[in-house]
Amino acid sequence: MPRIAGVDIPNKKKIGFSLRYIYGVGTKRAMDICQEANIDPNLRAEKLSDTQLAHIREIIDSKFKVEGDLRREVQANIKLLKDLGAYRGLRHIKHLPCHGQRTHTNARTAKGRPRMAIAGKKKAPTAK
Repeated sequence: MPRIAGVDIPNKKKIGFSLRYIYGVGTKRAMDICQEANIDPNLRAEKLSDTQLAHIREIIDSKFKVEGDLRREVQANIKLLKDLGAYRGLRHIKHLPCHGQRTHTNARTAKGRPRMAIAGKKKAPTAK
């Protein structure tokens, strides 16, 4: 199993999809990496040579912020919003959506509340 940026990428999948297992690499970046490394995105990860893997690692390390560094940066940005007392920071503190989503019926995961049963029609008694 190839290891890139501290992540084991799946062997059996195409490299264009396997690279997406790295935090910070999505569809576009995976295709850009493949194109720059002159690797066919449809090639399976297990078929990559060591030189190709080294080239991919080099591209990711030099051009992109991924995994731990990116996670730290995102957390630092959220902490800054909280410290400033910005609206988005307050929403993070309260564990509510901070990008304008509604909370009346959704955001149950963010709120940490279980689903509530909605009162409906009562079942009519059956005649004997």
